Amino acid sequence: MSDRRSIEIPTLSHQNPLPVASRIGPLLVSSVISSFNPGTRTVPDTIDEQIENLFVHTEAILAAGGATLDDVAKMTFFVSDIAFRESINGPWTKRFPDPDHRPARHTQVVASKSPSVSCDFLAYVAD
Repeated sequence: MSDRRSIEIPTLSHQNPLPVASRIGPLLVSSVISSFNPGTRTVPDTIDEQIENLFVHTEAILAAGGATLDDVAKMTFFVSDIAFRESINGPWTKRFPDPDHRPARHTQVVASKSPSVSCDFLAYVAD
């Protein structure tokens, strides 16, 4: 059996039998992260609140996996409207202020009504 470890956090879970993330050695990969309010399955009304929730959940998952935002190699955002990419930029640059040390990022338009935005990430954790 590999040294794979399932990562769970108390503020976000999936309805299907899968963890919020998985770690094998230095590789930490999230499942889809929904923009639900922490500890609920309700979605905030505004895109800004939804994006903030994504980062709250991401940071909690990283911490549970022994990592920080500094370990993130790539994030993908799934949006129902490409215009939401602009709403991601503010929180993104707040958390990754140095343009020479930002993770890769992709924004993918998907068919969705609610939540309007979700994400996943890939991190490398050098212990």
